[in-house]
Amino acid sequence: MDETSIENLLREDRTFPPSAAFTASANAQPGILESAAADPLGFWASEAKNRISWFKEPTVILDDSNPPFYKWFTDGELNVTYNCLDRHLEAGHGDKVAFHWEGEPGDTRTITYQDLADEVGKFANGLKSLGVRRGDRVAIYMGMVPELAIAMLACARIGAAHSVIFGGFSSDSIVDRVEDADAHVLVTSDGAWRRGTIVPLKEAADTAMERTDRIRSCVVLKRTENPVAMEDGRDVWWSDLVADQSTDCPPEVMNAEDLLYILYTSGTTGKPKGIMHTTGGYLLGAMTTHSYVFDIKPDTDVYWCAADIGWVTGHTYIVYGPLANLTTSVMYEGTPDYPERDRLWSIIEKYGVTQFYTAPTAIRAFMKWGAEHPQKHDLSSLRVLGTVGEPINPEAWIWYHERIGHGNVPIVDTWWQTETGSIMISPLPGITTTKPGTATMPMPGIQADVVDDEGNSVPKGRGGFLAIRGPWPSMLRSIWGDDQRYIDTYWSRFPGLYFAGDGAKR
Repeated sequence: MDETSIENLLREDRTFPPSAAFTASANAQPGILESAAADPLGFWASEAKNRISWFKEPTVILDDSNPPFYKWFTDGELNVTYNCLDRHLEAGHGDKVAFHWEGEPGDTRTITYQDLADEVGKFANGLKSLGVRRGDRVAIYMGMVPELAIAMLACARIGAAHSVIFGGFSSDSIVDRVEDADAHVLVTSDGAWRRGTIVPLKEAADTAMERTDRIRSCVVLKRTENPVAMEDGRDVWWSDLVADQSTDCPPEVMNAEDLLYILYTSGTTGKPKGIMHTTGGYLLGAMTTHSYVFDIKPDTDVYWCAADIGWVTGHTYIVYGPLANLTTSVMYEGTPDYPERDRLWSIIEKYGVTQFYTAPTAIRAFMKWGAEHPQKHDLSSLRVLGTVGEPINPEAWIWYHERIGHGNVPIVDTWWQTETGSIMISPLPGITTTKPGTATMPMPGIQADVVDDEGNSVPKGRGGFLAIRGPWPSMLRSIWGDDQRYIDTYWSRFPGLYFAGDGAKR
């Protein structure tokens, strides 16, 4: 953020209290922050009992016997995909739409929860036929297509951990991540659409596989009809893999602390860090924050997180949180300005989107392009707007509020990280009085602090380092294969505090 923006933030004093009408029906009701602060473990125990369908309910909430290697719900057993799929089918929601998907060229698919469950079952059995077993790692390198979510869920179904590699990354990134995770299966596609051109994903995957001998099987989705090389004995088309597979694949019974996925972030030393997220605590964090922050009403809402699944935002708020909460979501393949700069607003109008979650960088681009683009479309269905990924300057916040939210839609400015797994600091719509440029308050059950160089809390109005006091369910458990780096990076700066690496002002 430049000096001008910082000055504007310091001078910003406009506030926007929640409307009485929104508060009356909000998922998060007044008192939740205070009660969670008084008894954080009780809060998480209650949320875990009420939200998750356990095969075996946990009796242990937090095991803090070996800090900073905290464990949650250690004797609990579950499967994430049972929570995202099976229980919804059992409750009669198979015909409910899980994803309204729109490809960049304009092709569309409507995928119900039954459709999704069937495809996950077939692909999970396909992975088993390739030799994938519980505890294995599977690398996924795809564009924003439903099969990306299907592949992730199929891994979780059979107890394998997925490692999603952002489709914009190079073959070097694939090699680094495949070798670090020791993945033997790679799932990719012939290409992805971006601004009317094909991103050659399989070509990048081929280059990577020439440089590492780890990959024994490569599954290729036919998305663009882009001609690609297929190596006999290694490469198999997605359609061929699932053609004769049953939709029935019983969910593996997982311990709450079993690994769900690895997601790599850039490391300051050059080697990417494999952030480890486990099953029970991560799912709880995803579900709880998705429900409270976006005020999700599954019966009526159409929710859109306009991120890429290759980032943690997409993992938590396109795949796991929304599906576990029985949400109908929008998924879009392409860029905001193709073929025209009103593409996103046309999608919001088309599907009646109620929650829209995007990045400040995108909002500033929308501002630059001009208000005439959203003004072409009916955006009255929107009832919550969100921002993620970086601080939002007050000017962009106000533009978003006035031009997209028509001055009456709450904005949730969220702070969190790949490492935290879910949103940590955010307004709660219906409770929080918002202020442009500030993420306001920690989430229920989260003990955030702003500290000085010595780790002491700073007084109100002062700046310092953002730190978290105490563990939380969706926190990373370690860095894959490097426990010492986990300690050094996050827990050594301030003993007993999680060091986020970000600055903050109280």
